Amino acid sequence: MKKQTIKKMLAGVMTLALMAAFMMPVVVGAQETIDFTEVASEGGLGNANLQTMIGGVIKVVMGFLGVIAVLIILWGGFVWMTAMGEPDKIEKAKNMIKAGVIGLVIIFASYAIANFVMSNLGSISGAAS
Repeated sequence: MKKQTIKKMLAGVMTLALMAAFMMPVVVGAQETIDFTEVASEGGLGNANLQTMIGGVIKVVMGFLGVIAVLIILWGGFVWMTAMGEPDKIEKAKNMIKAGVIGLVIIFASYAIANFVMSNLGSISGAAS
């Protein structure tokens, strides 16, 4: 068989396996109704105020962006190591590393600003921070 045909067949089998994995609870009747208020209170969200929720969202987003920036830095290092002395690839790698570091600085600064604003917003509104 051709290589492309094998790849298409493998992709089809993987797609069917993934669909089967997601459909398994339906097939075995494992669905039950979920009381979301109970889930929220057990997860600590039952009595959370808006400031706490926004702060949590900001932390998650900033953490995700930080991971992406670190991955860009790592990829730049990988490109540099595999450049084999080619000046174009080395320059590309340096630019990637610079962009990753600048991204991390921006992410840290925005987190600090958001934290400052949220804590001062809480003290102005009288909410406990």
